[in-house]
Amino acid sequence: MELSKEPQELIRSLYSQIEPYSSGFLKVSDVHTLYWEQSGNPSGHPVVFLHGGPGGGTSASNRRFFDPEFYRIILFDQRGAGKSTPHACLEENTTWDLINDIELLREHLQISEWQVFGGSWGSTLALAYSQKHPDKVTGLILRGIFLLRKKELDWFYEGGAATIFPDAWEPFRDFIPESERGCFIDAYHKRLTSDDSHTKVMAAKIWTTWELTTAHLIPNEENINKGTDDNFALAFARIESHYFFNKGFFPSDSHLLDNVDKIRHIKTIIVQGRYDVCCPMTSAWDLHKAWPEAELKIVPDAGHSANEAGIAAELVAANEKFKNILKGVDI
Repeated sequence: MELSKEPQELIRSLYSQIEPYSSGFLKVSDVHTLYWEQSGNPSGHPVVFLHGGPGGGTSASNRRFFDPEFYRIILFDQRGAGKSTPHACLEENTTWDLINDIELLREHLQISEWQVFGGSWGSTLALAYSQKHPDKVTGLILRGIFLLRKKELDWFYEGGAATIFPDAWEPFRDFIPESERGCFIDAYHKRLTSDDSHTKVMAAKIWTTWELTTAHLIPNEENINKGTDDNFALAFARIESHYFFNKGFFPSDSHLLDNVDKIRHIKTIIVQGRYDVCCPMTSAWDLHKAWPEAELKIVPDAGHSANEAGIAAELVAANEKFKNILKGVDI
């Protein structure tokens, strides 16, 4: 079958596939051990990729946003996600634990400072990490801004996004009895943390499929089908619901906006799909208004996913811009 236009454009935007030159596991607590890997140039400028979800894990394609001749590319799976163990574990799993893990990994790899790249939940974590450790960050590239505010969670999980995807919303809604539909996050969290394994898996698949169905401007069937994978769905749904039920473990709803002054000096590019349903553009706009020094690139024909052609092209271009700045090239 002939490739559709979007995959062809995506392939042109990204660097060629590469393999890690080193990988390993880092024990970060009595409970958790994280998978990490490095690819690209061992002597290059370090960049750490922060995956989404939380609970989404990394994939080989994540390496392809970066010039492998210039960047030392570091990927890792956050607590409970991907190859990290124990799988889908919620114990000792908070935003502040993850921020500490990033620092432990940086020190383990003997990196003094690095560029930080994150999309969706990865943008949340990138902002929180940078605000805690601004001296360790040479630049930020953020995609699909998620500030983890109540209005953002309400939009996606309490009926807002349903106005655009009513067909995908119905299975998500109908899994929960009418008596518990006052808060879908609470209702799913209850099932995703239950001792009934069948209920837990069913809830995980439905939760995950809802998000994956809405992640692209044009639905991507391969991506949506990941929601049927028990292993992926359990980590994705359990960890997401755990964080959202606990409001991201932030002290206030506006925590990330309130602390922008701590990172105002860091060179930052924000890439945002105009038609992002998962993380609507209002969040990127709010961040840009609070932080006009950050460059905002709006992709007019894209939704949420980093693998949409227009978003991928802007992410690669942002890394190229930072590369040239670091090399001292006039741009």
